[in-house]
This record gives sequence, structure tokens and C-alpha cells, in this order.
Amino acid sequence: MTNGRGKSDSSTVPLKSPNKAEGPAAEATEGKGLAKGNSPECNALRTQGRESTTSALERVRQAARKDKKQRFTALLHHIYDVERLRRPYLAIKKDAAAGVDGETWEHYGQTLEANLQDLSHRLQRGAYRARPVRRVYIEKVGKPGELRPLGVPALEDKIVQRATVEVLNAIYEQDFLGFSYGFRPGRSPHQALDALVRFADDFVAGFQHRHEAERFLAELRERFARFGLQLHADKTRIVEFGRYADHNRRNRGVGPPETFNFLGFTHSCGRTRNGHFTVLRQTMRQRWQAKLRALKEELRRRMHTPIREQGAYLRSVLLGHFRYYGVPMNGHALCAFRKAVGVLWLTVLRRRRQGNHLPWRRMHGYLVRWFPSARVCHPYPLVRLGVLTQGGSRMR
Repeated sequence: MTNGRGKSDSSTVPLKSPNKAEGPAAEATEGKGLAKGNSPECNALRTQGRESTTSALERVRQAARKDKKQRFTALLHHIYDVERLRRPYLAIKKDAAAGVDGETWEHYGQTLEANLQDLSHRLQRGAYRARPVRRVYIEKVGKPGELRPLGVPALEDKIVQRATVEVLNAIYEQDFLGFSYGFRPGRSPHQALDALVRFADDFVAGFQHRHEAERFLAELRERFARFGLQLHADKTRIVEFGRYADHNRRNRGVGPPETFNFLGFTHSCGRTRNGHFTVLRQTMRQRWQAKLRALKEELRRRMHTPIREQGAYLRSVLLGHFRYYGVPMNGHALCAFRKAVGVLWLTVLRRRRQGNHLPWRRMHGYLVRWFPSARVCHPYPLVRLGVLTQGGSRMR
């Protein structure tokens, strides 16, 4: 996102595309165009015994970088390499939900080498078949009682998918522009927040004048329609935002600048201690409340587990929350979330004591022992961008 820099009506367009392009639509938007000729990989060895998987994939990366229209026709041997399959397995969370086959990370790892060899052989001879995806439902953020579906693949499917992504990244990473951050190696949501430029199918576009934003939005709708896509009606809007938005809106008597949500944060126009304009990022209230509801249910389920296990679990939850939402000027929301989690825990502990009072002194000891302090984990955007770009643009 680029905030309005002029002294006119700065406008920002947060956009959300709910649909996924498939087939030609995906290629037409930002895929590699089909080109004549075959890749040198056609003559590559079918096994990686004489060279490491890293160097083999590096040759693919270099070929894609050298010729943007290169057409790769033999990549499967990179995917069924045992070492490449091992890395995705190790990257999967140990407590990840199992798929339809019930296979867990721990059970699969008990005979890991044999399992990976078998998976490799099935991929090599074309006998591998993906299993159906298990359907689960989670609560929609900000909409209590409404559920949205999620798919949980089987463990081996996750391994093969991640290995395939690693190979395809070597090719398509050469085509992505610098403002694209979603699900790319070495990039994170916080980098997208720093630059405010696109994360997966969520993006924010900035304009100096409102009429420019309106024209862009109209043309974007038309362009998406050509590929059978449409913008999310509830999440796509034009808002007046930027360093001059507050002044301009006050002159018109229409109230303070509008806000918008992006990647779990509510963005608003703020001021530094010196009175300079800054983008204020605070945890979305809907995310905050949804997380507390989920914690309440989980604590009820764990009501009779030992306190040390409950404390360790809540510590991991808080650390994860602070690592993501710990951005400058969001300290108040972090402290409020920590306090709310403590109140939930106190309620559960008192309930399991069957009416017996839990002294606050003892509860305070639990909090000191298990709850980490709320802290800002990320630098200001200009600090991080200065380190990443080293004075130059990150865009190619």
C-alpha cells in the first residue's frame, strides 16, 4: 500500500478477492507464459545421487532467471527425491491435525526412512494418489456462530504439496514483483504490513486523489470479471486515509479519518510523540475476541490437566500472539489480551476447585511464572525496510 502523499484527498482501496483463479486465469494474471522450446531439465538425471538436491534445484532457478519464457517439462524427479521429501515432513507442526487416514506426524516418523522411501517410489512410478481432504469448520472472525470450512489434507499429501511448492518456487519466484509478499520464501506478513503493497489475494492500493481510486476500482472489477473472479463485496471499499486525511476531513466537517483492516490489524491515522503522521496498527477487535472465545473452550477442555501443563500451553499462546501482534504502538492491546487470558485462567482454576477460593497471591504466582510480558517484537516499518532494501528499492 502507498498512502496518499499529496495535499489533496488521499484515498486507499483495501481489496479482497474471495475466489481462486484456476487454469488459464491463473496464468493470465501472473503466471509464466507458455513458450516454445524445452528446458535443459529434459536431459537431467532421473536421480540425484551425484549432486545435492540444493544444487540441482539451483540449476532450475538459474535457468528460469536467465530465460523468462523457458518451458520446464521434466521436474518430477526433483519432487520425489527423498531428501526433498524429508524437509517438508520436518517442517510440519508436530501437533498438526490428521487427515482422513488418521496418520499423525509422530506415528509417521517412527519409521520415517522407510515411509519416505516408499512415498518416493510411489511418486516415481506414478502410483501415488492424493487422499480426500477432511472437512472441518472454524468460527468466522468477527461473526460469532458463523462457520467457514477448512480442508485438512493427509500427512503424505502435505509432504508432497510442500515438496512441489519448493520446486515450483524456484521457477515462479523469478517472475513475482517486489510488492508481492504472500506465501513466498523469505517473506512474511509483517513485511507486507511495513510496505502495505499485496499478501496473497489481499491487497491495498493507495492513490492521491479519490477519482483515481474510483477509476482503478472500476477497471479492476472489469478485469477480474474477464477471468470469472469478483472482489469481496464486504471487504472492498474506498477510504480516505493518509497524512492529510485528518486535516481535509475536519475542514469538510465529516469527522476523523476512516480505518481499514489488513492482515489482522486495524489501520488508522495516528500521530507520533512529535506530532508527525504515522500509521497506527492495532489488533483487530474481532481477532482479539475470537481468540479469547477459542481459548475459553480449550481451557474448559483442559480444566483438569495439571497446572504446569495449562501454564505451558497458555505461555505458548501468548508468545505466539505477541510475536505476531507485537508491533510499535500496539502495546496497550497486548497488555489487555494478556490480562484477559489471565482472567479466563483464573475462572477455570476456581471452577475446578469446586467453589473453593483460589487466593490471588497464589494466582499471581502462576501468572508471574507462566505468562510472558507483553512486548513489542517488531521494529518500526522504516527501520525494517531500511535494513531489507539497504537504501534501494526491493522491487525488481
